[in-house]
Amino acid sequence: MLKIYEYNPSLKKFGNDIELRLRLYRETKARLLPDSSKGLSSIANAYMFFGIHHADGCWVYREWAPGADRLFLTGDFNNWDPHSHELTKHEDGTFDITLPGDDALWEGCRVLTVVQNGEEETWHIPLYARRVVQDPEDFSWKCEVIDTGKQFTWTDEGFKPSEPLLIYETHVGMSGEEPRISTYREFADNVLPRVKKAGYNTVQMMAILQHPFYGSFGYQVSNFFAASSWFGTPDDLKYLINKAHEMGIRVLLDLVHSHAAKNTAEGINMFDGTDYQFFHKGKAGDHPNWDTKLFNYGKDEVIFFLLSNLKFWLDEYHVDGFRFDGVTSMLYHDHGIGSAFDSDSKYFSLNTDTEAITYLQLANELIREVKPHAITIAEDMSGMPGMCIPVAEGGIGFDYRLAMGIPDMWIQLLRDGRPDDDWNMDNIWSSLCLRRPGEKTVAYAESHDQALVGDKTLMFRLADAAMYTDMDKITHNITIDRAIALHKMIRLLTFAAGGDAYLNFMGNEFGHPEWIDFPREGNDWSYHYCRRQWSLADNGYLKYEWLNDFDRDMVKLATERNLFNQVMPHLDKVHVKDHTLAFERSGMLFVFNFHPTRTCEDYPIPVTQPKDYMPILSTDEKRFGGFDQIKFMRYSAQSKYDKGNELTMYLPPRTAVVLIPVDPLPEEKAEEEAPARKTNGRSKKKQF
Repeated sequence: MLKIYEYNPSLKKFGNDIELRLRLYRETKARLLPDSSKGLSSIANAYMFFGIHHADGCWVYREWAPGADRLFLTGDFNNWDPHSHELTKHEDGTFDITLPGDDALWEGCRVLTVVQNGEEETWHIPLYARRVVQDPEDFSWKCEVIDTGKQFTWTDEGFKPSEPLLIYETHVGMSGEEPRISTYREFADNVLPRVKKAGYNTVQMMAILQHPFYGSFGYQVSNFFAASSWFGTPDDLKYLINKAHEMGIRVLLDLVHSHAAKNTAEGINMFDGTDYQFFHKGKAGDHPNWDTKLFNYGKDEVIFFLLSNLKFWLDEYHVDGFRFDGVTSMLYHDHGIGSAFDSDSKYFSLNTDTEAITYLQLANELIREVKPHAITIAEDMSGMPGMCIPVAEGGIGFDYRLAMGIPDMWIQLLRDGRPDDDWNMDNIWSSLCLRRPGEKTVAYAESHDQALVGDKTLMFRLADAAMYTDMDKITHNITIDRAIALHKMIRLLTFAAGGDAYLNFMGNEFGHPEWIDFPREGNDWSYHYCRRQWSLADNGYLKYEWLNDFDRDMVKLATERNLFNQVMPHLDKVHVKDHTLAFERSGMLFVFNFHPTRTCEDYPIPVTQPKDYMPILSTDEKRFGGFDQIKFMRYSAQSKYDKGNELTMYLPPRTAVVLIPVDPLPEEKAEEEAPARKTNGRSKKKQF
């Protein structure tokens, strides 16, 4: 029996669909790979053959354009003569040309491909271009030749990422404080040390594949083998990744294989004169909401192209895996638009794109084959069963899926304007723990999605206009008190209970204000909202520093104590009226009082062990902007014959505490601490 049924027995009724999933995968793999003794890596080498290559005293340019009549290479090398260098066409739809001499082309030489179909002639960027730059004179995009005979000097041999998976989601261009586009090298030298100090061991990099529109966040890819020139050169990106590895940080790419930019001059669309070279023909090839093109995953050449793209980034740039964007759009013919996915039958129907599922299975297998320690994450809002179960066990093969419902839950609570004492702890707990058995999730309270213009980050929703006037440490404001308290509690609860890994978007750890708005005509092409104001957390006199310090210690605690070793947290208590939660995970006890005003005196907390419990972290510590109302002392758990083990605590409002079990003190030592215990750890500090 397949493992997927052991995890979720209710899926047995869809056994035919799951068996079909496996059969189509096996048949497709056998068709693509007739020699079963070889791996998928052997058919993912298109980038080594196609494109422009320099070797053995000559330059060779090869292209696949089955719908084209004639191809020409033009550029700086021939004074942009469109017809002097024609490629030879072969029966399989490939074209090639050899330019003898080491100096026939050169690194930095700008070129384009001229495509003829009958009397129609169009100019395009080569499909396997490795660098695409914008001409400063006419703002058009051109391929800039990279000398493939030159090699970057890597020093990351033997790099092995650490666990658990703690992701710092980043965008290179907006990672600096100055109002401009930052570079790969600036990110490597200035931001990576911050990531390391903050305790995150993974950077997830957005917008790395070339995209002509900077404001697309990199989600409208035009050139799949080109590192974005917005931020520097390919060697600059390699410098960044190499440095990350030297610092013990893995690098994941935010990969877009769900769709492509519809641009024809800059992108791969209509390269050979047809709309179906890579995409579905006609309207089926257009995404109705994104104004982009949709890949035809049932076409062998498309699979070769995309698999080769994966291997290219793993091999050429040493990346450590991918976050696959827009997976929901790939899984269903209607792209999941307007679908509720409220029953398992929604996942197994004629609406399911089985060809896309097969591609994702092959992609995950190839990635592990090329780099066994690589990580893959699926951005799937539908909750497709088996997404993070190995292919051989009936799944699609990802390591993790994003827990997209968690940030939606938090934003809904805050956007609806519900007061804290109207938050339902049962619903919050259910949302945090809603994940499929046997499948890992990446928990997060907010990502870049919640920071875009028209939306608000958690901190901005909590504090709003008061962020502009009352974030100085010497200023007191009850709105800011509430915002700081809940920001810490929400992130700690999400981290501790929401999944098997954790993600944070850069700057959100210290409550970065406002939103993200890329330069555009509507804001006079301003970079004011497209940067990171690190100085807010660094200058020493603003409250952002408290949030930054808390996040660092939260991450450190989870790392040192292997938080994710226990798959699911053990719920000890949830009380709707009191607005309290208590649960245990990996030897730590997490206690939350979300009530805005009610203090819990001598509050009983059921626990699993008859030991003493010692606080090791509290959101109410003064160093994190709290009021030091929790005393760091031992709390003794007593055995209750009818209730198991139980300790009592003093819990001020809007406070969370993390405790660990410790052996009880000898009797004489316990007597010395008795007076302190009678106060249950209550401080004389005022509440807010």
